[in-house]
Amino acid sequence: MKGKVLSVNISKDKGEKKNNIGRCRLIEKKGLEGDAHAGFMHRHVSLLALESIEKMRKKGINIEYGDFAENLTVEGMDLLSLPVGTKLRVGDSVIIRVTQIGKQCHKGCAIFQQVGDCVMPKEGIFAEVITGGDVKIGDNIEVIE
Repeated sequence: MKGKVLSVNISKDKGEKKNNIGRCRLIEKKGLEGDAHAGFMHRHVSLLALESIEKMRKKGINIEYGDFAENLTVEGMDLLSLPVGTKLRVGDSVIIRVTQIGKQCHKGCAIFQQVGDCVMPKEGIFAEVITGGDVKIGDNIEVIE
């Protein structure tokens, strides 16, 4: 299974939309350099598929990449079908391992309040950074194990 990175998103604070910065360094055992969620438990990197964003757009909600606080927005991959433990290569050298599918959304989530709904609790996935390196828009993302 192979997909493509559509955006690379970070934020200064937790609980807010992330901004697409185009490229970023992923730090081993930590996450995206400069991101508020870097180093958070086993959820170093969050990923959301374009297909999930499109579901929200069909409801008439104006959504941009990063609005659900995902670090990597990707297309062409069925993220929900990836079991925990799946290893992915992003770009030339970054290796991440899926650690969680979905999450418990905390009460009063700023994203939910801003957007009116949230797909991350059901359709976002989380991964830990095994091998760091640079990731940018247009990079391939593929299952390697």
